[in-house]
Amino acid sequence: MFLRRFYDEGLAQASYLIGCDGSGEAVVIDANRDITQYLSAAAAERLRITHVTETHIHADFVSGSRELARLTSATLLLSAEGGRDWQYGFAASDGATLLHDGDAFHAGRVRFDVLHTPGHTPEHLAFLVTDLATSDRPVGLLSGDCVFVGDVGRPDLLERAAKVTNTMEASAHTLFHSLTRVRDLPDFVQLWPGHGAGSACGKALGALPQSTIGYERVANWGLTTLDEDAFVREVLAGQPEPPAYFAEMKRINRDGPPLLREWPQPERLEARRLRSVLAERGVVVDTRSAESFAGGHAPGTLNIPLGKSFSTWAGWLLPYDRDAYLIAATQGDAARGAGEMAKIGLDRVAGWFPAEALAAWSDTGGAVERVAQTSPAAIAARVMSGEVTVVDVRSASEWAHGHLPGALHIPVGHLTQRLAEIPRGRPVIVQCQGGTRSAIASSILLSHGVPDVIDLRGGYDEWSREALPIVHD
Repeated sequence: MFLRRFYDEGLAQASYLIGCDGSGEAVVIDANRDITQYLSAAAAERLRITHVTETHIHADFVSGSRELARLTSATLLLSAEGGRDWQYGFAASDGATLLHDGDAFHAGRVRFDVLHTPGHTPEHLAFLVTDLATSDRPVGLLSGDCVFVGDVGRPDLLERAAKVTNTMEASAHTLFHSLTRVRDLPDFVQLWPGHGAGSACGKALGALPQSTIGYERVANWGLTTLDEDAFVREVLAGQPEPPAYFAEMKRINRDGPPLLREWPQPERLEARRLRSVLAERGVVVDTRSAESFAGGHAPGTLNIPLGKSFSTWAGWLLPYDRDAYLIAATQGDAARGAGEMAKIGLDRVAGWFPAEALAAWSDTGGAVERVAQTSPAAIAARVMSGEVTVVDVRSASEWAHGHLPGALHIPVGHLTQRLAEIPRGRPVIVQCQGGTRSAIASSILLSHGVPDVIDLRGGYDEWSREALPIVHD
């Protein structure tokens, strides 16, 4: 048996290629939209992708299963569990084979047994893998979002992201019973989860790429908690707020992800067009670093630095029904940005402008805008006296652990919708935990015409290190 794990750092998402060396057949599980990686790996190992499947209707990225199956003429295998409301809308038109609990399929002498493991989502499946060439006992569990290293899948997304009311407690009970099936597996079975640390599909995912059922049975709180009511209370407590785009991902993946056919390569646009795009209130994302953006940018642009969290914040902040333009340092950065956006279904990248477009902007009379910055020590007295408005853009859990005196709490993902809550007439200090999100938030406020915005360098961490006053609610 051959196994290859693919891990997308930005999405904190794992997918797998499992093949049989003898037959040359292979299965891809939980493919994301960048399908070239699976094709290249299969070709390098002289494998044919004969089956494509996924554990559930994903909420955090656009699935690549549909496109990969079409391109390779592989059999598309999709869950038929979960009830009428959780069926794949494109299954019949794509000729998919529907999977039920207890089914099995093969890639050569590798067998995949289907386990219905609802709770995270109603249709969720896990796949128990057995390498029949060596043993009739299972070697691993492709657990999807049912159980992770150190954590379990969150059961509240159906209610909080898909807006199906009054479901998360029932889903938590369902998840508890699904985990019983996991607990009953032999200790030696390896655990191959669908996500790692940083994913919003759980609250405390471990960073190890894999584990074993035996280890998780003693180290994973979700498997060690045997009291059902205690489990339900714990699994629902402290879950991070799901990004706004999760509902859109559910819809896309249920109804049928559009086929890309080729990975996005945005067109380089003439610098002079930037003025007209902004004059028409176009969506322009400056992908340069926060420092570069603070040093000078075109008014009306939004700063989302091209880093590990780019796709997350793009999903939170960008509309799905409008064209978007990028400002990037290089062609490669522009392509990377467009690719990260495509992974979450933001397919309307109309082109990119080189960073030199800002020079052209200035040369034609455009005023370059800058982001003012300050340190906690420099602003502390004004914060304590109430001369400034502090906007804390961290999560609810971070806020609960302590915050600056008099701060207004608006998580960065909700800032655009809550602009009216920010008082005018005095400076606005934008603050997060360490400085990354406050830079994005500062650009949001400036792009919406909020004057006198100041980014607090170092954020709450630096404020704490300076031993300045902190409030605990």
